[in-house]
Amino acid sequence: MNTMLTEEGTFSDAHPLLPTRQQVAGFGFYLYLLSDGILFASLFAAFAVLRGATDGGPQIQSLFELKNAYIETVALLTSSFTCGMAMIAADRRRRIKAQLLFLATVLLGLAFLNIEVHELFKLSASGATFSSSAAMTAFFTLVGTHGLHVTVGLIWLLISMAQIHFKGITDGVFRRLICFSLFWHVLDIVWIAVFTFVYLVGAAP
Repeated sequence: MNTMLTEEGTFSDAHPLLPTRQQVAGFGFYLYLLSDGILFASLFAAFAVLRGATDGGPQIQSLFELKNAYIETVALLTSSFTCGMAMIAADRRRRIKAQLLFLATVLLGLAFLNIEVHELFKLSASGATFSSSAAMTAFFTLVGTHGLHVTVGLIWLLISMAQIHFKGITDGVFRRLICFSLFWHVLDIVWIAVFTFVYLVGAAP
């Protein structure tokens, strides 16, 4: 329970005008999402400036396989849909349905990561490494940062699924699920931007 300091130096019940702990936590999470948006905007700007700086190596548009990027996009968009359906089930306290849909979200996220990691290793094996040029540095940083966020999101979701299993869908667990779903949908939006500006526009001659 929130408290406030009285004139006598002791604590009493919180003033009704003061925000609750949940409101402060929610505001802080929105600030985090905003800071993440600024981070990705900076990485997009760096890629836009540096995509032609190949240091005499192959042009970046010749290194991409758009087929893999299409599959990644379908997997992540579908995972966003299953996450949304899971949240509807969780809101109605349908635990088994929510768990199955969250499991589908995890599997689709893992499929996305598998393709992305395979692509990055394939690029490195062909000589297009993180340090081979400024263009590749910008590419690896942008795509790798998004992949890291997806990895963290999957770990977060697995922990949340364990909490649902042991505690049920309590109010506290549901609030954390809301934060996760916002995080996951933001990653989906970021990937659409990556797919558009890196793989489609960036791969254009």
